[in-house]
Amino acid sequence: MPEGFKDVPRTVWLLAAGVFVNAVVSCTFIFVFVWLTGPRGLGAAQAGLVVGIGGVGLVAGNFTGGWYGDRFGHRRVLLAASTLGGLVLMTLPTLSTALLYAALPAAQYASGVVRAANSALVAVTVPDGSRRQAFAVIRSLSNGGFTLGTPLGALVATGLSYDWLFVAEGLGTLFLALWTARVVPAGTAAVPSAAPDGGRGRGGLWRELRARPAVLVLLGAIAVADVVYRQHYTTFPVSLADHGLDTRAYGLLIAINGGVILLLEVPAALALRRRSPLHLVGTGLVLVGGGYALLMLGVGAASAVAMMVLLTLGEILYKSTATAYVADEAPEHAVGRFQSLYAGVSVSGVVLAGPLGGALYAAAPDLLWPLCAVLAAGAGGAVLWAGRRAGRGGGAEAGRDGGGRAGGDAGPDAGRHAVRPAHETGSRPRAVAG
Repeated sequence: MPEGFKDVPRTVWLLAAGVFVNAVVSCTFIFVFVWLTGPRGLGAAQAGLVVGIGGVGLVAGNFTGGWYGDRFGHRRVLLAASTLGGLVLMTLPTLSTALLYAALPAAQYASGVVRAANSALVAVTVPDGSRRQAFAVIRSLSNGGFTLGTPLGALVATGLSYDWLFVAEGLGTLFLALWTARVVPAGTAAVPSAAPDGGRGRGGLWRELRARPAVLVLLGAIAVADVVYRQHYTTFPVSLADHGLDTRAYGLLIAINGGVILLLEVPAALALRRRSPLHLVGTGLVLVGGGYALLMLGVGAASAVAMMVLLTLGEILYKSTATAYVADEAPEHAVGRFQSLYAGVSVSGVVLAGPLGGALYAAAPDLLWPLCAVLAAGAGGAVLWAGRRAGRGGGAEAGRDGGGRAGGDAGPDAGRHAVRPAHETGSRPRAVAG
């Protein structure tokens, strides 16, 4: 095994395998609008409202999943949310339209909680200095499953029924719960640190964030960048169609995105693991802006391919690195809450990208790509500035090197083997069941 992956626990590799299997069948969000307007017979406006409410549920789940984990245990929360989400997904095809307004947001909320809890579980299981590689493994396998599952989902939807997509994703989510219960046994991590608020989230979090100004800058930059990044799911295919490139061309571009991630995500994490995380994140965001800047030269086949390659390279640099950085900077009693904050802002574009980008594209289409380029580059510049400031000793981040370890004189293994909160609780020690 390469040197950089020796500290990634076997549990994480097994968890990544479960994430891959679940990702193969987790493609209903791509087809849900078509399902609502087709077999379910809803109008575009009504379907858009249902999907929009579901997006709000997804963002809310990401923002709150870590809070639950710090209070009740990240493993326990992941199991509960996966079970609930899987059961709701399997029942969606049988529900009336009125019930869909409640059930779809509930399923999406559970999905968001699973995402945040999974990140927190990895964060407390992997030692400092190896989280970047661990998150890269998880993300690469997740993207691999998604790349494989999307065409399979299309075949199932057209050959059988859209209803089977929801059944398959529900079963996959239930599988993730059972798999997690098997590969992440309860109570196998270190004794958790005591949380000042008992893990209930009452005070203290803002104080911890203010002590880490670079984390605040990062969160704000990711919130802006995610709205820009997700334009390639919303307004970009519309722009392609307006310039004579059909759905097949867009599908090829998405395949390029998935292929580059599969080829480069893990090798990049390994090769760059000792580089400053904030500098990598900032550079990645600038590359995302550069991708959209290419569209200012004209939207065509060549510029679209170049744009997608640059955007994907930027994504590879910033996504896993930012997730790991937030985990490295989190105080031991609030790993879940820090991961939830990052998870929430990193999917803010799910709700905001479509309405904001669509409105601007309808009013002034020539302004969309320049504005995307400026916003992403500006977000990247802010993170690069925060990285330089932290490197000069401006905050809690200054005590960490490029690998995320704390302390400059305590020896090479001081931060790596620092006690982390148990993945079963992540908060004040207390008697637990299971």
